[in-house]
Amino acid sequence: MDIFEAIQSRRSMGLVKDDPVPKDVIEKILEAGNWAPSHHRTEPWRFFVLTGEGRKPLGEALVKAALENMDDPEGEESKKKLEKTAAKPLRAPLIIAVAVEPSDNPKVIEIEEYGAAYAATQNMLLAAHALGLAGIWRTGKPCYHVSMNELFGLSDRGKMLGFLYFGYPKRESPAGKRKEVSGCVKWLGDEIDFDQFKKKEELKESNS
Repeated sequence: MDIFEAIQSRRSMGLVKDDPVPKDVIEKILEAGNWAPSHHRTEPWRFFVLTGEGRKPLGEALVKAALENMDDPEGEESKKKLEKTAAKPLRAPLIIAVAVEPSDNPKVIEIEEYGAAYAATQNMLLAAHALGLAGIWRTGKPCYHVSMNELFGLSDRGKMLGFLYFGYPKRESPAGKRKEVSGCVKWLGDEIDFDQFKKKEELKESNS
């Protein structure tokens, strides 16, 4: 699978089998994340691999965050919601939590540290897809709750950025759809006529 195929065929897929993901496959995904670009070579990403029983503390942290928004935590409806929340990390056999620990280098712009960690996240999503896994990037308010910093031992400046749920897919990925890229592009120089450019290159080859 080449890079363009991987980019265009990857989909967010949460419906996965319970089969464990082999360690060597996980290591390849992590290595892909570790090769993301970072300004000043800070490599500010932090990865946490959750499998088996190691997923349950995440459920507990999600419950802790959810409790803050409940008027009646002891009510039957609230208890059911909390049970579902605690079980969320069990929806996939592998979770890779991605966090950022911004560098204290005065030359570093903090938002660029976040960008580097997000680039690492995309690298891992693409690598997992190329390795035959389905994955989905989950975030939301609980992801950024202080309980996550406590659970994963992040500093005050650190921040959890998302949870990548991975597993072998139960079904084929649906076809994707995007708007025409021209709708979000503005040419500030000379717009390239790619068809004309291709013809010129073909002519050069035929004359060589």
